[in-house]
Amino acid sequence: MRGDGDGWSNSPGGVRHWGKFGAAGLLLRAPLPGGGSAVLLQHRAPWSHQGGTWAIPGGARDSHETAEHAAVREAWEEAGITADALCVRAERLTMTAPSGWTYTTVVADAESPLATVANRESSELVWVPENEVSDLPLHPGFAMAWLELRAVPVRVRFAAEPTVALPRTVELPERGFYWLHTADGPGDDVVIGGDPADELAEALTRVLT
Repeated sequence: MRGDGDGWSNSPGGVRHWGKFGAAGLLLRAPLPGGGSAVLLQHRAPWSHQGGTWAIPGGARDSHETAEHAAVREAWEEAGITADALCVRAERLTMTAPSGWTYTTVVADAESPLATVANRESSELVWVPENEVSDLPLHPGFAMAWLELRAVPVRVRFAAEPTVALPRTVELPERGFYWLHTADGPGDDVVIGGDPADELAEALTRVLT
């Protein structure tokens, strides 16, 4: 049933978290012209919990939803981003509570900074350069999670043209996230010998170690 997740989950000491079945949000990145990445952030409406702070689109999970489904739905409801405009790359459990409540961040890419349509929960929606995210007054929960969600930019050159589309965000186990952008000139590049997409993480692990 749609909306059956709306409500508070209560932990000892009177601490409450929104979402009877937990919550999820979408961390969406897109390339910038200079090779870096931008992150879609929501400036939370003044009336909302932690209003005036910045975070990612997200909200309560319904009983039948996966974290991915809930995060993508919330991105549509709060930012007008459609599921076919993004590609999910990873999931990260970024918060848990004694009640059993959890928050899962779903990480995704878009081919470009997409147009957005804000609902009443947002004062504004902005594509923020990744290296400027920490300069904003972030929602406390997102501020803690951002330490492990931010992506390190990596310049990549391929020894041969890849035959399949490659991800822009890559998660390496125990090392975090990397944002790949193609190198156009000399520099400290990661050179990959034409590995297909399913071997890209392994190739990056070899060259970044």
